[in-house]
Amino acid sequence: MPKIKSFAPSWLNEPSPGHKLFAQSSDDARFSTPLAHGKKAKPGPRRTIARRGTEVFVAAGKELRWGDLVYLKESWETKQTRSGSATRIKRESSEDSLDQDEEGLADGFRTIKTPVADNIRQLIMSPNQELLAVLTGHTVHICILPDSSHLYAKDTTPFKPKFWTVGPTTHVTSRSAVVSALWHPLGVNGTSLVTITEDAVVRVWELSTADRWTFDAPTLAVDLKRLADGTSLDQDFSVSTSATNKGFSPDAFDMEVAAACFPARSSGGWSPMTLWVAMTCGDVYALCPLLPQRWAPPPTLIPALSVSIVARVAATEDNPEASPEARLLAQQQLDWMSDLDSQEPKIVEGSLGEDAVEVYTRPTRPGIVPKLQGPFEFDLNPEDEQDDEVELKDIYVIGEKANVADLMMGEEEELEMEDDDRTGLSLTVICLLSTSGQVKICLDVEGVEAQWLPPRSKQRSRLLGPSPTIPSLLTFQTFDTLKPVEVMPESWPMFTGDVTSRYSFYVTHPAGITYVSLVPWVFRLESELEGDSEAGAEFRIDLLAKGQGSERERIYTQARGQSDLAAAIAIKDPDLGYFVLSATRRDPVVLFFDTPEEDIMPRDSPVIIHQQIEKPQPPVGWEPRPFFHPSEVLDRRSAIPAWIDHLKTGRRRPLFHQEVRLSMATLEVFTEGHKVICNEVTDLNDAVAQLFRKCEDLQLELRKQIEKASEVKQRVEKITLQDSSDDEPVSNDLLIQDRLRSAREKQKQLASRMEKLKRTLGRVANRELSDKEKAWVEEVRALEGSILGPEADQTSPSTPRTKQPWKRFEEIKALRDTLITQVEQLQRSREGTADASPTSPLPSLKIPPEIRKAKLAQIIGLLDRETALVDGVKSRIERLSLG
Repeated sequence: MPKIKSFAPSWLNEPSPGHKLFAQSSDDARFSTPLAHGKKAKPGPRRTIARRGTEVFVAAGKELRWGDLVYLKESWETKQTRSGSATRIKRESSEDSLDQDEEGLADGFRTIKTPVADNIRQLIMSPNQELLAVLTGHTVHICILPDSSHLYAKDTTPFKPKFWTVGPTTHVTSRSAVVSALWHPLGVNGTSLVTITEDAVVRVWELSTADRWTFDAPTLAVDLKRLADGTSLDQDFSVSTSATNKGFSPDAFDMEVAAACFPARSSGGWSPMTLWVAMTCGDVYALCPLLPQRWAPPPTLIPALSVSIVARVAATEDNPEASPEARLLAQQQLDWMSDLDSQEPKIVEGSLGEDAVEVYTRPTRPGIVPKLQGPFEFDLNPEDEQDDEVELKDIYVIGEKANVADLMMGEEEELEMEDDDRTGLSLTVICLLSTSGQVKICLDVEGVEAQWLPPRSKQRSRLLGPSPTIPSLLTFQTFDTLKPVEVMPESWPMFTGDVTSRYSFYVTHPAGITYVSLVPWVFRLESELEGDSEAGAEFRIDLLAKGQGSERERIYTQARGQSDLAAAIAIKDPDLGYFVLSATRRDPVVLFFDTPEEDIMPRDSPVIIHQQIEKPQPPVGWEPRPFFHPSEVLDRRSAIPAWIDHLKTGRRRPLFHQEVRLSMATLEVFTEGHKVICNEVTDLNDAVAQLFRKCEDLQLELRKQIEKASEVKQRVEKITLQDSSDDEPVSNDLLIQDRLRSAREKQKQLASRMEKLKRTLGRVANRELSDKEKAWVEEVRALEGSILGPEADQTSPSTPRTKQPWKRFEEIKALRDTLITQVEQLQRSREGTADASPTSPLPSLKIPPEIRKAKLAQIIGLLDRETALVDGVKSRIERLSLG
């Protein structure tokens, strides 16, 4: 769920030049009074914003505005920065230079002059972003888009690009209204346009700026009412040219088109060539395959269809119980693919920055007009929903994912596809939107495939056979996006796709904008469909049905009394961010979101892609709120002057020169004046009351912000240990000076440490040790083991052959102790013998004192030598370790 970061920025609000993109047109301002309005326009979709990168095209009345959002943002911020610096300096020279700089900047938007005779209702950008379809209630015009360099020119006059009129004798005010105009996803370089009128007529136009005839006549025109009653391929399903035949027909009510939609070009199966049509009464039809005469498929489309068709033919041939309809359908699809395989595709250069494409010709076998599939039945439809009261307004179809795993099995090269196209649901999702704001999400479980009517020769056998099965759609979920008090019978809700995921979209209605995401259940459903285990299937499906459904959230609510919102478009750009753009008839509506974190989960686990890691966020000191626009009534011209002028020139003009008398004429004048004034006073009261309530809300919001600011201040004081009640208050200047002083001292300490490290690193050599140095290291280790004992000797890699000094020292100490013990024993034995028998001399060993002294001196010298040697080695090792 996107988190709103901010609303309409300053560079799109008054008095910035960006606001002029959405300002009220001169025609609307001229006819803004209640008396000036004539016949009320028929309701219809309002898609008056289109984009080309960061450039937007906005329709206001009969005008078309063109601007670059990045340029508008940067120029406004630069202007604000310069004006702020000029205010601080307050010098004439600076002001003069500032004025010169502002005069040198372009406005960043241009007005495009259009040849339309009515208000523009829809703007549809072509896939290659070179053409723009401009739709009114009954006409269709194609604008060749100008280059972006014209935006940065200083010229402010209206720009006049080349316009072409599509069907100058077909789409006219005397014919049925144009409901939808779609660029065919398989058109060559995005030049194939499909128009659908309210009377269920589908026309395919293959436009070429080099051939004017392509704008005059369609290459294919199909009347869906005739096609619904068709029985064979040989019938005529073309559109009747008679404009006077307006007789009653039940199909005129049951097949009144509300909207139509093509799935994306990257969808799998037959989806890119399937036209889904939603009728106002609630029926849904599919037309497959609907192709232009020259079409360019993606690289994987034809091979994937060929594999599926061959598998279908083999399955029907091996199944003896296959119905005649199934065998006929398999044969027709095989004939269609055989006609396609017999062609040699033509290589056509793509648009700027795109590769060349292979162009095929539409197969003529079994026929160029497909069968109209429908109306679809809705399985598991809610019982409390009254189908008779449902009035559809829009349809949005998400095609099945392209399954190229089986197609590329055994191939060395892997096709380049976006990750969003590789993952997803292997079923087509159909989203329906009604007038009440109800969204119905359906799944095409059976799968719509190419179908044609049977040939005339097999018509009789088909009539005698069983009735064909009625196609159906599985109703997965139904929810409301509007409250009962917000529902208006003349409103026209609309779908708009998102840029972050093809399984999320926006619903724009007069009450606001709602975000809807199907991600929570799409990947879980796909994992169940791909699972091979049947154990517990009912339990898992029950959990899926009762588990978390689609996410939806009202991200913007519009005040009552404002004009209808234009269909919201989502934009994601590094310079602008991720935001949604819509507009009323006077002001823009912008909602900036936090940029979603991508690649949080691994690609191998699409089931949990939508789960984001929750990170603790710091407390927010303010809550973003939408930009408040006063009611249009406050700027509307009063009808009283026009009414007075009408009285002065009308049949009641003599009353202005007479006294007020009680008469029927005077009563009539007062009654008319009361009606005019009452309407204006009521609207003004509502507008002023709304403004008064907003001012009160602003006071409450200001108090809350002050309270939050004080809380943040207290937290900061606690963190900085400045919240001491016993100490005297310290001014902010002294606190700032202390912080600066401590920061400077810390900076000096860091600088001195850095200098020391630099000097140390400069002395250290990065070269390797030489052989002599390695030998010296080994010798030091061996000496360490010799001095420190057996523990160090075990870790030493070298084992000396000679007896180690510490062992020799231990032996000498043992010999000294032995000799001393023997000498003491001899002395005791000599003294005892002398005391026992002094008169009887015994033979005794007499050692001369000189010899004894010499031996003792020799032993003491050896001990001193060994002690000095050990002490010297220890001191040397200590010096080495310290160095």
